[in-house]
Amino acid sequence: MPASTLADPLCEDCSDPTPRHEMVSTIEGERLCGDCAEDVPRCDQCANYSRERALTVEETYLCGDCVHDWHRCADCDLYTRHVTAVVGGGDVCQGCGENYPSCSDCGYRAAEISTVSGGGEVCATCADEDYHECAACYTLISREDTYCRACAPERSRHSKVHPWDHKPSPRFHGEGPLFLGLELEIKTPSGVFTDAVDTAVDQLGDLGYLKEDSSISPCGFELVTHPMSYAYVRERFPWQLLNRLRLLGAYTDEHVGIHIHLSRAGFDSPAHIYRWLKFVYRNETQVTTLARRCSPEWAKFSTDARSRLWEYAHGTRDYAYRYEAVNVRPEHTFELRVFASSLQRQQVQAALAFAAASVDYTRGLSAAQIARRNGWEWSAFTAWLRSRPHYVVLLTELEALTCAS
Repeated sequence: MPASTLADPLCEDCSDPTPRHEMVSTIEGERLCGDCAEDVPRCDQCANYSRERALTVEETYLCGDCVHDWHRCADCDLYTRHVTAVVGGGDVCQGCGENYPSCSDCGYRAAEISTVSGGGEVCATCADEDYHECAACYTLISREDTYCRACAPERSRHSKVHPWDHKPSPRFHGEGPLFLGLELEIKTPSGVFTDAVDTAVDQLGDLGYLKEDSSISPCGFELVTHPMSYAYVRERFPWQLLNRLRLLGAYTDEHVGIHIHLSRAGFDSPAHIYRWLKFVYRNETQVTTLARRCSPEWAKFSTDARSRLWEYAHGTRDYAYRYEAVNVRPEHTFELRVFASSLQRQQVQAALAFAAASVDYTRGLSAAQIARRNGWEWSAFTAWLRSRPHYVVLLTELEALTCAS
């Protein structure tokens, strides 16, 4: 019996029978004869036949398979290998991205830009998170300020109190790797402002300087130190200054705080940074008790920050919120923002001691200690403190606040 033969398949375009070995396949799955295939364009990358091709910014046409990993520009609709993220405008190609202005705060291109006090231009995200309107006009100002410079109430001035944006080159004191920078917000009655400034400048010497801060109203200044090791600040900072300022009439209240900058170089690794951030955020109740305030406006323990600690530990600062418990936006430091301000020596020393001790504690915190000895727990931390006399001021303050266990 003769072997059966298969009929030649039909071209899906002209329907003519075509030997199987002469059939041509398109990317879309069509089977065509050679003549019909000649009317179908080829992909500029893989050279396969494709009826549907996408135009790229490189002026090439690619089939669906080859363009799969490319991105479509939200503006020109062309496909591109590299996109520029535009705040409020989606992802665009680099060429279209150049049509958008850059935010002076986060550096991203933005669909909408707002001018802020001082002439900077910021994106909608930074404007919402970091600025608000001046209390007397519509000018956008830092959330830490109340008035723009033009509207600020008349206040005492002093040549040794620098403008709020004064930022001299840091002078490091002591031995690292961890250095701490103290920012202490202080209020004064107008009648003692000059004496308070002169006293602070004289006592500080080259350890720090004073700055204006319009959030300190009606009168006062921010005392800022250069970076110091914990041992250096404990032994060499002029602690008697706090009492002298208090005797002059200087004071603190719920509207002012202490911020402590911790040098990024003081951490061993991203894993160490993660352990430290995790420890701070896991112990919100005890940290806010020690800090003597809970401040969702200026030092928030947000769910979003908790979910991004691993990213922050590995250097991500994009879209990070400045007014978190730990501000990760500075390039060279982490800013611990939780503490209420104070002119009580033990309270200020305890704040600095916690910054140093928490880094020291998490530096050596192992997976075994976390799993078997409750290493994340506050009680494990305070037990660790008890064997380290250089942190006794922190333990004393914790006992006074009944959170030493």
